[in-house]
Amino acid sequence: MKLVRYGEAGAERPAMLDAQGTLRDLSMLLPDIGPAQLNPRTLAALAAIDATRLPAVPGNPRLGSPVSGVGKIVCVGLNYADHAREAGLQPPAEPVLFLKAVTALSGPNDPVRIPPGAAKTDWEVELGIVIGSTTRHVEEADAMAHVAGYVLANDVSERAWQMERGGQWDKGKSYDTFAPIGPWLVTTDELTDPHAIDLWLEVNGRRVQQGSTANFIFGVPTVLAYISQFMTLLPGDLILTGTPAGVGLGQKPAPWFLKPGDVMRLGASGLGEQTQHCVAPSGTSA
Repeated sequence: MKLVRYGEAGAERPAMLDAQGTLRDLSMLLPDIGPAQLNPRTLAALAAIDATRLPAVPGNPRLGSPVSGVGKIVCVGLNYADHAREAGLQPPAEPVLFLKAVTALSGPNDPVRIPPGAAKTDWEVELGIVIGSTTRHVEEADAMAHVAGYVLANDVSERAWQMERGGQWDKGKSYDTFAPIGPWLVTTDELTDPHAIDLWLEVNGRRVQQGSTANFIFGVPTVLAYISQFMTLLPGDLILTGTPAGVGLGQKPAPWFLKPGDVMRLGASGLGEQTQHCVAPSGTSA
């Protein structure tokens, strides 16, 4: 099942895609797609609906993040050995964690703003995990039962802020529009193996990232069990699982980074595609 939120930013409506790819409005059944709707019982009831009986959404509306009310975004760094190598680092012995501000969330095709004074804005195609039930001190064997579904994500990063401004990574990860999510939330009944997903990203038509979640250092159950030792994961929380090699920081013979006018296009098998145009922000406030 593919769940969608469509409409103007801040006024999105819930929807689902039917088997033919037609967007079907769910607002007569649900107020939104967020923490209260991600429990297994509600998702099972939605999966049983004959989607063709729902109203079709006309036109080509804007798509928002397919999950509302995200409480936190927890990210796993260096989760592909090839990405660790291109960053000049050894693959980690245990998952590297950092947080990304929820104010960074945006729709899958919304513009990405290049921050004022930015010098090294970078791309990272990733698999995102959406939590469906409270996850605390979970064992790996039980971890997958807490997953509502998966999303395509772009963990946009300003490397100078991340690496050259002191402190943790968060400040280079959290600028507005630095977390495009979607187009869909694909539930676990449709995407049963998160370790067999091909990921790719292009900048201005040039393929720069091509990888697979089969090459995770730490798989999804390990990541969820690990994070749940340190913090409680709640319904609607989002886990970004790391990126394969090919980011701007690792380009040869020299790094290159995003600037206004650049276009990113990215996708993942079963999770759809995104397209983002990079723009200069109109001001320094959101």
